[in-house]
Amino acid sequence: MDMLRSIDWTTLYDWIGLLVRWTHVIAGIAWIGSSFYFIALDASLRPNPRLPAGVSGDTWQVHGGGFYQMQKYTVAPEFLPAHLTWFKWEAYSTWIFGFVLLVLVYYINPSLYLIDTSIANIGEWDAVAVGIGSLVLGWFAYDLLCRSWFGRETGRLAISGFILLIGMAYLYAHLFSGRGAFIQVGALVGSIMVGNVAIIIMPNQRKTVAKLLAGETPEAIWGKEAKQRSVHNNYLTLPVVFLMLSNHYAFTYQTPWNWLILALIFIAGFLIRHWFNIKHTGATPDWRLWPAAGVPVLAAAILTMIGHGAPPIAAGATPATFAEVRPIIDQRCHVCHAARPQFPGFSEPPKGIKFDSPQQIRTLSSQIYAQAVKTHTMPLNNVTEITDEERQKLASWIAAGARLN
Repeated sequence: MDMLRSIDWTTLYDWIGLLVRWTHVIAGIAWIGSSFYFIALDASLRPNPRLPAGVSGDTWQVHGGGFYQMQKYTVAPEFLPAHLTWFKWEAYSTWIFGFVLLVLVYYINPSLYLIDTSIANIGEWDAVAVGIGSLVLGWFAYDLLCRSWFGRETGRLAISGFILLIGMAYLYAHLFSGRGAFIQVGALVGSIMVGNVAIIIMPNQRKTVAKLLAGETPEAIWGKEAKQRSVHNNYLTLPVVFLMLSNHYAFTYQTPWNWLILALIFIAGFLIRHWFNIKHTGATPDWRLWPAAGVPVLAAAILTMIGHGAPPIAAGATPATFAEVRPIIDQRCHVCHAARPQFPGFSEPPKGIKFDSPQQIRTLSSQIYAQAVKTHTMPLNNVTEITDEERQKLASWIAAGARLN
């Protein structure tokens, strides 16, 4: 019993989160890798008169000292081989572990990362319900758009799908914290991608296999629908990877323009992916796609620099002293950034940053300025209710050299 009492259960919870995140990333690498490979493979196929009937093209590849000949049937072969490799669990496991991580980090304790009462005074259960419900509704809205007459034209469908995603990003940004909004967009995109695999691509492949086993000719439309959704997934990969990484860079989401920054990142990701997809066909892609992708990234960077901004310091004002600043840090920051954090959900100080001693506070004063003064990223979602006047004192003290005497 004494041993059980001595166990740090919060650390065990952290280990579970680490292992789930690790598995999610590994599965995501496998899924994105197969997506990139098969789009590149499909684009590299070339017509060959020596190929058997029903084969639309082939390509030769070399890897690991061996040569491979890949060929694609227009619809399906006349018979199936004994061994047929399916690509599905890369997608399924990515989403499953991603959703578990979403629950562990955001939904179990939504007040920590998901809710920011300065943006919307939404209840915890309401926030979780909106988060999960929007994933379901977002998928159905996207799927309905693809199946409608409006989605039959590729360009029109791409624009309308982009508007749908950015509309959801705008909604999330006005309901959740910046970090919560970004992760919800990532969860939505991931759900759309796995929905494409589970609801369109795999069922269509199963129907094709069933027809072949029955000695019948499969419908060509099944392959076309699956290919369309596969291409959608391919173009969404770069933005969704950005969203997976964004929680480490608060300046991207801790700004009133976070939804617009996302829109710009989506555009840049689409353009970069398009360049590679063209290159895989053997054609020479337009070099202007790279500077074109750089424009929205530059615009996004500019937006992050015109967010909250540091509060102005009145001319001739007496700088705040450390004696004035220390109680602010103790009350607003030290609850998390301590050797033994007191805030629920933390077993260790975030990123190892501690404000236990005056020397630590002075050494980290530049980070205090960046996170608490300039961007208002900290305290996280302002859970400790720091005031603008207190941020002003921090700015004044740091601007005067962050002296301890």
